[in-house]
Amino acid sequence: MIIPVIMAGGSGKRFWPLSRKSNPKQFLRITSEKSMIQVTVERLLSKVDIKDIHIVTTASQKELVKQHLPDLPEENIILEPEGMNTAPAIALSAAYIASKYKPDDKMLVLAADHVIKDVNSFLDSLIPAEQAAEKNKLVTFGIKPSYPATGYGYIEAGRKLENGETVLSFKEKPDKETAESFFKSGNYYWNSGMFMWKLNVILNAYKQYLPKVSDLLGAIREKWNKDSASADISEEYSKMPKIPVDIGIMEQAVHRTVIPVDYGWSDVGSWKALAEITPADKNGNYTKRESEIINSTNCYIRSDKFTAVIDVDNIIVVETPDTILITNKNSSEKVKDIVSKLEEEKLNKYL
Repeated sequence: MIIPVIMAGGSGKRFWPLSRKSNPKQFLRITSEKSMIQVTVERLLSKVDIKDIHIVTTASQKELVKQHLPDLPEENIILEPEGMNTAPAIALSAAYIASKYKPDDKMLVLAADHVIKDVNSFLDSLIPAEQAAEKNKLVTFGIKPSYPATGYGYIEAGRKLENGETVLSFKEKPDKETAESFFKSGNYYWNSGMFMWKLNVILNAYKQYLPKVSDLLGAIREKWNKDSASADISEEYSKMPKIPVDIGIMEQAVHRTVIPVDYGWSDVGSWKALAEITPADKNGNYTKRESEIINSTNCYIRSDKFTAVIDVDNIIVVETPDTILITNKNSSEKVKDIVSKLEEEKLNKYL
C-alpha cells in the first residue's frame, strides 16, 4: 500500500510578491486554474484514496490546507510547530503515519509545488519505485536532464537494477562547467526531492543515521499517546536539526535506488523557472493581460493592467495590488534577498 505525504510547509520566498506569508506559493494558482497543492493531490487520486493522502505543513498554514483540500480528512494534516527542513518534516510524518498503517506500507514523499505534465508517466513510475521499496531500498526519483541545469542538485547513478539504478552519490548544485559534464555523461539525473520507502525502513534509517531525531520522535510519540496528535510538541521539534533528508539520510545510506523518469517535471523554483514552462508567443514573451510589445524578447509580464513593452529583453515583471517586481530573468532567484531585506527592515505589510 502507498501512503503519500505531501510537503506543504514552505514559504515560497522566491515567488514574492505573489507568494506571501498569508498565501505561500503552494496555495497559488500560477500554473493552472487550481492551486499547486490541489493539482498535486488530484494527480494521485486515480491510484490512492483521499483518506490515505497526508499533508505535512506548519501550524500557521493548517486553515489554508483545509480551504484548498476540503475533502481531505482533518486528521491527515500533520502539523509542524515551526518550519524546519525536509529531514525533520519527513521524520515527523513517518512517525505519525506509522501509528496508522503497517510497518511495510510504502511512504511516498512529494512536494506540494512541483509541476508534472505527464501524469500517466508519473503514476507508472510509482510501480518500479514500489517494487524497489519492497526490497527495503530507499528510493528516489531522478529526472532525466533536458539541459545542463545549474539550479538543481544531481544524482549520480551506477549499474542498472531490475527496478531502477543504484545511487553512487548526490551532488550539490553545480557550476556551468560541471553541469555540462554531468549532462554529457548520461548517468546523472536532476534530484527531484521525491522519495518512496517502507515506513519501517525509513524509521530505522533515522535511528541509524540521525539518532538524535529518532530519540526526539520517541518523546513526540509519548506526547501523542498521552494527549493525541494535538499535543504540544514544539519543544521537542525545535531541537531537530534543520537539514534536508538528502544530507541527513540519503547521502549516508547504503541501500539506495534511483528511478529515472521523464515526465515534464519542474520544481518551479523561481519566476524564471515558471516563465520557462509558461506558453509564450513566437518571441518568447508572455503577458497575463492585453498588451503591446515592440522589439522585445523573452519577457514574462504578470500584471492585471494593459502592458506596453518596448526594447527590453529577458525581464520579469510581476505586479500585485501593493507591489511591483522588476528583475532580469537570470537574477530571479535573488527575489529571496528582497524578502530578507523586507524582514530586516520590518516592512511586514509587504510580506
